[in-house]
Amino acid sequence: MQKSAPRVVTTLSVLNGSDLRRRSRERYLTALRDAGFDAIAVDAAGTVPDVFDAVCLTGGEDLEPARFGAAADPRTEKIDAARDALELGLLATAREHDLPVLGICRGLQVINVDYGGSLVQHVVGHREANGPIVPHVAVAVPGSKLAAACGAAPFSVNARHHQAVAESGLGSGLVPTASIDGFVEAFEDPARRWLVAVQWHPERLADPDMSVAGTRVFSAFAAAAARQPARAR
Repeated sequence: MQKSAPRVVTTLSVLNGSDLRRRSRERYLTALRDAGFDAIAVDAAGTVPDVFDAVCLTGGEDLEPARFGAAADPRTEKIDAARDALELGLLATAREHDLPVLGICRGLQVINVDYGGSLVQHVVGHREANGPIVPHVAVAVPGSKLAAACGAAPFSVNARHHQAVAESGLGSGLVPTASIDGFVEAFEDPARRWLVAVQWHPERLADPDMSVAGTRVFSAFAAAAARQPARAR
């Protein structure tokens, strides 16, 4: 009997007619499906399915600064309070059932805040809108889940964010597994079955600065979900 693909709830920005947003959604879902998932798109206007095996929090709007006890920086961009609530609720469900979790860009930031951490609300040089991007090279900490997925050699990653996590603002229980320019580029929770978050965008496979190694988090995520199904019901 053929084993069914693990089902991952994938949080996304609400479609608003923007072609950029539509293409972004397609990239996330294609990358997850190519890794072996049954990927279910969920946004703040939709409904979370009753049964799922994993959670992927993707990129998108800025997180509401009040969530981490800060006033909004003047450069804070559009927020979606309903999406914040959706994703924090999904993280609570994932923690209760020890479901695998992958955070990407905003997703890393949401997970950090969920663990009691904070964000740097604006950084320069990590997104085209804020000027030229400095090439970024990540090195995974040996023995980490990130190293198991991406390897021990340095690998290039893309940078498309204007907020970040400083080591001083890392949430309790999270361990940094890659750092760039003094910011946490990836982290994990070693107490969880599989919870990994990256600041780069592995779904953007065609980016010239996105190495194959950096995209392997998807297959590692799918393998973790398939290895020990622990569905939320």
